[in-house]
Amino acid sequence: MQNITNRIKENSHAASKTGLPPGRLVYIGKENPAPVRITVIDYDAENFVEREVKDLKDCFAFKETETVTWINIDGIHHTDVVDKIGAGFNIHPLFLEDIVNTEQRPKVEEGKGYNFIVFKMLDYNNKTKNVEVEQLSLIVGKNYLISFQENIGDIFDSVRNRVRNPDSRIRKYGTDYLAYALMDKVIDNYFVIMEKMGERVEEIEDSALTKMDTKFIRDISYLRRELILLRKTIWPLREVINTLLRGEVKEIKPETLLFYRDLYDHTVQVIDSVESYRDTLASVLDVNFSVQSFKMNDVMKVLTIISTIFMPLTFIVGIYGMNFDTLPELHWRYGYQLIMLIMAGIAIGMIYYFRKKKWL
Repeated sequence: MQNITNRIKENSHAASKTGLPPGRLVYIGKENPAPVRITVIDYDAENFVEREVKDLKDCFAFKETETVTWINIDGIHHTDVVDKIGAGFNIHPLFLEDIVNTEQRPKVEEGKGYNFIVFKMLDYNNKTKNVEVEQLSLIVGKNYLISFQENIGDIFDSVRNRVRNPDSRIRKYGTDYLAYALMDKVIDNYFVIMEKMGERVEEIEDSALTKMDTKFIRDISYLRRELILLRKTIWPLREVINTLLRGEVKEIKPETLLFYRDLYDHTVQVIDSVESYRDTLASVLDVNFSVQSFKMNDVMKVLTIISTIFMPLTFIVGIYGMNFDTLPELHWRYGYQLIMLIMAGIAIGMIYYFRKKKWL
């Protein structure tokens, strides 16, 4: 998850776009010193080629081929590379602007001969216990798919292994199925994230009746903010997939729509899990506050009873603290013992009365 400093820097980058014409590429995201890496996988049912390219011109040759080409670009912080890719594949400048803006909301839009899809990849950092967000943008053409990622390294190794296998289903389908495979892997990883979040929610739920410190409340608040982030990240993806299902995207073939329906179902499941965890945390917070109030009431009840017991005793002591020599009990031989017995009797009688009334 991005820290406050990174968010301030991103906001300053966003502010730097003020006054610029539409389509001007300005990277908005975390600073990234890593170089750009471009890999190309070209395949059909019989052929397969995989290599890393250094010259962008080598990618343009795959634009008109009959095979399926997956061009993956790691490093959108180099806007000149994104701009050249856009020029080579005739991608609209406004789509390129969205690609380099990592704060873009998930959406799908139709271009000339291609579709533009943007959504979020999630990863769980076990050391910091934070959910980290990375933007993934897809340009899905008739026979090519270009994926834009922020950093080197992703969760798509299993997809690449399927493409390398000549007997896999993905080798017999087009770019619409490849786009499905990538989105399916991202959504499957959402379930992994939700499993981690569920473990944290269960830990907090188990501690609701025992932990009363401010750190516990802070942990709940932090986890709720992460769930809100997940909801903002995943909820728009449901509408993206729903748009693909409505048949408004030409590149999605009818035989592939069934797979996208499965994506939609999985997305709804993840959203339901997020909502369930949010409700659970709200309930845990209410229970914790109720327990704290109950304990505070117990303390106040004990203190009130002690004060009530000492009220008549203080009254008696106050009388014999007055400076009058005519108090007859002052000259009794056993006056002190008698007064102490009376005070003890009053205290015991009040405690008995409180217990009988079930106030103690």
